[in-house]
Amino acid sequence: MILRQQAALVLASASPRRRDLLLQIGLEPAAIDPADIDESAQPRETPSGYARRIALAKARPVAARNPNAFVLAADTVVACGRRLMPKAEDAATARRCLKLLSGRRHRVLGGIAVIAPDGRERVRVVATTVCFKRLTAEEIEAYLAGGEWQGKAGGYAIQGHAAMLIPWIRGSYSNVVGLSLSDSAAMLRGLGFPL
Repeated sequence: MILRQQAALVLASASPRRRDLLLQIGLEPAAIDPADIDESAQPRETPSGYARRIALAKARPVAARNPNAFVLAADTVVACGRRLMPKAEDAATARRCLKLLSGRRHRVLGGIAVIAPDGRERVRVVATTVCFKRLTAEEIEAYLAGGEWQGKAGGYAIQGHAAMLIPWIRGSYSNVVGLSLSDSAAMLRGLGFPL
């Protein structure tokens, strides 16, 4: 979809969570236009480098399709040390993720890319530290039975039942959900988007 309207915001993501987060601060995207890209990690790529690269790789083709719009793209990754945690597509993967995260701190890295209509680009990686309590096998199985882990990086959703498994975080809560709102607003404002 090509937009001709000045100052339109296009969200380069199919994530309903990101759209809902933007609505929370009064930003309604004029269009949702997800990019179809290869999200494979590169050899020896750091989690932070991956989040930055993927966010920009999502934004660029969408900006090319929507030349008169501000384009916002994001990618959220869960990192345990230098290890990139997968998006859980099955219960076995989610179980492995939760066992690894149990009783530990990890980082949620949110890559954010904004491209202005004039082609200027801004990219940022926001880090939030998340601490899981030590999980029992019963707690893991109960969480998995709920199904909210499906398609989630690290196998959990902090905005759901996983909240009772996380005693504290340091940093942006909205980053863990899928998009740091304060950072996204600052980046858009810095490129001239009217907020």
